[in-house]
Amino acid sequence: MPSLFGSNPSSSDPANDTVPSPSSSCSSSSSPDMWNYFFIPILLCLTKELSLAKAQTSTGLLLPNQRGDGSADDSLISFSSCANADPKLYYRPVIGILSHPGDGASGRLNNDTNASYIAASYVKFVEAAGARVIPLIYNEPEEILFQKLELVNGVLFTGGWSKYGLYYDIAKKIFKKVIEKNDRGDHFPLYAICLGFELLTMIVSEDKNILEPFSASNQASSLQFVENVNIEGTVFQRFPPNLLQKLGTDCLVMQNHRCGISPEKLQNTPNLSRFFKILTTSTDKNNKVYVSTAQAHGYPVTAFQWHPEKNAFEWGLSMIPHSDDAIEVTQHVANFFIREARRSLNRPAAQKVLDSLIYNYSPTYCGKAGKGFDEVYIFTLRQARI
Repeated sequence: MPSLFGSNPSSSDPANDTVPSPSSSCSSSSSPDMWNYFFIPILLCLTKELSLAKAQTSTGLLLPNQRGDGSADDSLISFSSCANADPKLYYRPVIGILSHPGDGASGRLNNDTNASYIAASYVKFVEAAGARVIPLIYNEPEEILFQKLELVNGVLFTGGWSKYGLYYDIAKKIFKKVIEKNDRGDHFPLYAICLGFELLTMIVSEDKNILEPFSASNQASSLQFVENVNIEGTVFQRFPPNLLQKLGTDCLVMQNHRCGISPEKLQNTPNLSRFFKILTTSTDKNNKVYVSTAQAHGYPVTAFQWHPEKNAFEWGLSMIPHSDDAIEVTQHVANFFIREARRSLNRPAAQKVLDSLIYNYSPTYCGKAGKGFDEVYIFTLRQARI
């Protein structure tokens, strides 16, 4: 019989012919040629298994069609296998961002006294998580502003400096609307960043003098989680464990404020302690501790005394962290906000949304100065509200 892997000398040389002995008449399977039939397939199979095991060890992750275990069946893969969208969620969420007085560049871009702005980093922050933006221009006619509020699925209060006058009054009215919407059963989130946190502190406490001084301008810092805090249902819920750990050891967040509130003062102010749960604290340049993240009890309201939007979208301050981990922090914070907004019951008219989107405006590049914001949207009204 010819060999599978070479010629067989016995088949061509009559001198090698022998008469089988009685003892070998039932032992033809023990010939070298026959053993090849048994061992070669076994060796091939073992080689394949060893190669697969080595690949799994070296890569740690294999695609289904690389596993060789029959887990990938092309006949079962089709578009019909995609999960249906959750009908309770809104997959076209829109966020209202409240504009801030000024041009965002100390008058270098627009010194009109009626001007207001939104830093483009807040817009990009929202867009990166899958939502669009409608600007809520703080000094436009109030009826227009609150018509726009009915077109959105959540609100963002930005950083800045204005804590009094019309800006404070409008922020307070919007906050009241947010609470009313949630009390009526609409899951309507609010993010309050830096100045936004400070405004909420003043509004909820009903004390415009409650803020304390801190030295945390242009400072990267860590976040220290409150002991035994439960992060279920909070902005940190879906952070990977290793990133949660790094938040407490590495400087992954950007601080840029001169005011805030200490944990003790928040806890000892009944209105604040009833409304907010402290999630994290941080320390300023003088080692003074302040509340850096808080979440409302029973409302989708999260307050940050740090800037989650800056890591990925701002370059004007030297201490903004831009590492992989820092960018991941930005993305997780943005994702949580928009995930909450998708739960809103509001389904605004499409054309009204299109007419109001921030895409109707153009951002202005102001990063050449090497400080402050990289881009801003500037809004100028012909006549300011009184």
